[in-house]
Amino acid sequence: MDIEELVEHLNVEQIDKLLFRGLTPDNWRKRVYGGQVLAQALNAALRTVDSDRKVHSLHAYFLRPGNPKLPIIYDVDPIRDGRSFTTRRVVAIQNGKAIFNTSISFQIAEEGLNHQIEMPDVEGPEKLTSDEEYLRRLAEEHPNLVTPGMRNAQPIEIRRLQIIDPMSPIISKPQTGFWMRSKGSLADEPIIHQTMLAYLSDYFLMGTALLPHGVTFFNSKLQGASLDHVLYFHDYFRADQWLYYHMDSPVSSGGRGLNRGTVYTQNGRLVASSIQEGLMRIHQ
Repeated sequence: MDIEELVEHLNVEQIDKLLFRGLTPDNWRKRVYGGQVLAQALNAALRTVDSDRKVHSLHAYFLRPGNPKLPIIYDVDPIRDGRSFTTRRVVAIQNGKAIFNTSISFQIAEEGLNHQIEMPDVEGPEKLTSDEEYLRRLAEEHPNLVTPGMRNAQPIEIRRLQIIDPMSPIISKPQTGFWMRSKGSLADEPIIHQTMLAYLSDYFLMGTALLPHGVTFFNSKLQGASLDHVLYFHDYFRADQWLYYHMDSPVSSGGRGLNRGTVYTQNGRLVASSIQEGLMRIHQ
């Protein structure tokens, strides 16, 4: 799948004024990737809001696993259209049941007080290994772990700061990050870049809380799933230019891990933030 195909899948089909339908691209996953549902729900909501309103926050809950073989219906509820803020609620449905719901807030452009936390001092993307190279190496070392679908070329370029051995992970502090961008240029419309960042914001975020426990998603005793997801948009960005996604996990307890993320442009401008809680249940 190339970047044009991914954009087409995330740009959901409008079947009525407030109803949209999304499809899942063929891939190696057995259930729908959470970032896809986030992106498609945001794309549906964006298309019901006046162009002078920009998305600034998204609060979502993952309710049921999505079936990648079935279409997903996105039902948009136009809760409020105010003078400064607009709110939309979106429910994603399969087989008559909600698999996901989100509330999304939009705001007119305003000037105000400005500050940001500085970007961490990290290695630039030029000196890091791409994920496709990492997966090729992983397939040689652990041929039973890497499926043919995982070896296919991806529409997103990922370069991780930290390479983890899935079978023998070392215990490390709950902090990591990676550089990301789409392969190929995207059109200038902000809706495309916002939709793409929603898609990317679910990448590896939940795994941050696993780092201090020496566990990965390849551990057969681990039951892991995203429970909720929050995404804040702070400033303009392009998803076809390098973005650095810095992640940390302040706590895990009760079979759940909390993860936080901040997204920076290559010149250090903070453009988005995320928070996610994930299920981390270990079966004996």
